[in-house]
Amino acid sequence: MKFVFDLDGTICFQGKPLSEPVTDILDKLREDGHEVIFASARPIRDLLPVLPVHMHQAPMVGGNGGFVYKDGRHIASHRLEAAAADRIIHLIKQYEADYLVDSLWNYAYSGNSEHPIRKNLDPENRAKNVCIDDLEEIVKVVILNSLDQQRLMSELEKLPVKMYKHGSEEIIDISPEGVNKWSGLQLLGLQPGEYIAFGNDANDIPMFQQAARSICVGNHAELMEYASEHVESEESKIIQKLNEMIAEFRNEIKEGSLNRT
Repeated sequence: MKFVFDLDGTICFQGKPLSEPVTDILDKLREDGHEVIFASARPIRDLLPVLPVHMHQAPMVGGNGGFVYKDGRHIASHRLEAAAADRIIHLIKQYEADYLVDSLWNYAYSGNSEHPIRKNLDPENRAKNVCIDDLEEIVKVVILNSLDQQRLMSELEKLPVKMYKHGSEEIIDISPEGVNKWSGLQLLGLQPGEYIAFGNDANDIPMFQQAARSICVGNHAELMEYASEHVESEESKIIQKLNEMIAEFRNEIKEGSLNRT
């Protein structure tokens, strides 16, 4: 079976790398022949540092579908249409917004150096923080705050983009229209109903809708509507759930072998 994991708030917490117990359970899945795939809002640049090195070759979807990575290399990326990107930059300046704008690798960041997003941004100095006007292409935009977040949101809704607003936070996550975690998983060859998905936020809905089983970590009300199962947002509970699934699959294999004898 293919297992697809969101990262932040699902299997890693407070921006920290995967813990040793979580790494061990994912390795256990892989040893049993299951495929482990990561699907995150983080671009690949910021996704790699939270994974152990031996998982860097795993299939990955980054930037909510904007980046697709396999066998240690990019296989696809999706840019915002030039007109939409230009309009977003104009609105950012008009509403004096703080932002994180990702290109194919480099980024532009303005905002508080203590913001949690800044703390998780390019921790290994793999890229450069450049002027927003110097980005040749834009894959993903995060608006941290602005003079009028509601009016800015209304203007952004007129554009051919997909937006997610993170829970009670005012953060606005913007991706190209039609690009999401499920579209990224399709580029990795996944088909509907052939994987199990773990997630914790609204940006996981598209991949939940196509999953054989979908496990909501925590109590996100909107995501819960699309989840087939639920687990508390505690590392020990997630590990327990995965151990139960491993046991289920082992029993299915054992029963299948007995039925053939």
